[in-house]
Amino acid sequence: MAQVTATPTAPHAQHAEQTLLQRFRRDQPWWLLPLTVVTVLGGFGLYVLWTAFIESPPGSVNHVSEWGPYLSPFFSPLIWKSGPVSPAIFVLWSPLIFRASCYYYRKAYYRSFFLDPPACALGEMRHREYRGESRLPLVLNNLHRFTLYAALVILGWLWYDAVLAFFSVDPATHGHVWLGLGTGIMLVNVALLTGYTFSCHSLRHLAGGGLDCYSTARLGMARNRAWRLLTRLNVRHPMWAWLSLFSVMITDVYIRLLQHGVFIDPHIIF
Repeated sequence: MAQVTATPTAPHAQHAEQTLLQRFRRDQPWWLLPLTVVTVLGGFGLYVLWTAFIESPPGSVNHVSEWGPYLSPFFSPLIWKSGPVSPAIFVLWSPLIFRASCYYYRKAYYRSFFLDPPACALGEMRHREYRGESRLPLVLNNLHRFTLYAALVILGWLWYDAVLAFFSVDPATHGHVWLGLGTGIMLVNVALLTGYTFSCHSLRHLAGGGLDCYSTARLGMARNRAWRLLTRLNVRHPMWAWLSLFSVMITDVYIRLLQHGVFIDPHIIF
């Protein structure tokens, strides 16, 4: 007599039967990382809007976040100090779009804000057709390689501001070297931003990712060395992304506190 055995249910079929509440009750707190990303990125976005357009309204005394030789990265390069709109609007679009279209950040906010998918080994929570980045507005993320050029220009200005921070703007000490806590903060910030920008996947591809054979290409070996260097940075791209995000915000907060007279910048002058 033939025996009839029950056909085991496929893992994906069992997973599809789980309710949303059951997924949250999994042994592993998969929701912790998406919650953290939403909190950090959402808080950063709100802070940028506040410091650039609410705390610094046109015509106000604190129209620009600056103090002494320090200029906030949210306002660099400084187009103008007084005008009908905040000067940050001419600056922020470039680094914000560069980060929003970054390959790593896309993975982070797709999973965290859209739950698409929320984590590895966890199925989709939506039931509509997957269209990827082929429709508006997500199709604009494919412009990431072009926003890289604008980000490099802004990075150059930030290095210029960091160098200027070493020189006092006080007429009594003009021409002297200024070494303050803010100087170190600005220098660390621009170094972290450089690490983030130069570890970008697009810059790595631009250096040598499109070549089939380095030995036969023009400047092939130089491009190979550049590609290898950028590859070492690219391995730590998520680390550079988060550290530079915090450093930009810390730099602006520090300069804002100095501007409001909360404390005096510890410094020495040579």
